Amino acid sequence: MLAANLGARDYLDRVCREIQRIDAAELETVADLIERAYHADRFVFVIGNGGSASSASHLCEDLNKCTLRDFESQKRLKVLSLTDNTAGIMAWANDEGYDRVFLEQLKTYASPGDLLLAISGSGNSPNILKGVEWANAHGLTTVGITGYSGGTLREVAHHSLHCPVDDMGTAESLHLVAFHWLIGDLYRRMSGPEASGSPA
Repeated sequence: MLAANLGARDYLDRVCREIQRIDAAELETVADLIERAYHADRFVFVIGNGGSASSASHLCEDLNKCTLRDFESQKRLKVLSLTDNTAGIMAWANDEGYDRVFLEQLKTYASPGDLLLAISGSGNSPNILKGVEWANAHGLTTVGITGYSGGTLREVAHHSLHCPVDDMGTAESLHLVAFHWLIGDLYRRMSGPEASGSPA
């Protein structure tokens, strides 16, 4: 745990250095993919475990609301976090195994052409990998959002947003920094050239 070995100032300085290591081109590609899904009326699904489940919920909420300027008539992005169906997750985990909690929801909701954003700090979570493998085989576009070395997820997903830091908390923090840029950029793209100031 990085913060356990650093004072507050040193930790904050380290996080700033790690932010600089994020590949801006990878981040811009994710924005492009979400915008493409928006214009094509495709669904965007987000998945993750633990802290990354919280990040998936947060990203979903922001994509749903904070990309809008006009709540009454503006076209909306179809986005769903598969971490938030608590009863469904518990049923699949209890009856069939935790490694199937995202895969089975994708079978229900997803269609070819949809987009899957898969968040895993290690890149090796079995339920994330099963979901991505199913999505790849059924015509979805997949993005692996990772830390550490990126693990298997970085290899199997079509696209990557990789934060190469060997600390889970810092990787999760970097993901949120990247996501907040995504929201602002997509607000500009989806709300039109006249959009200015803070998202709704």
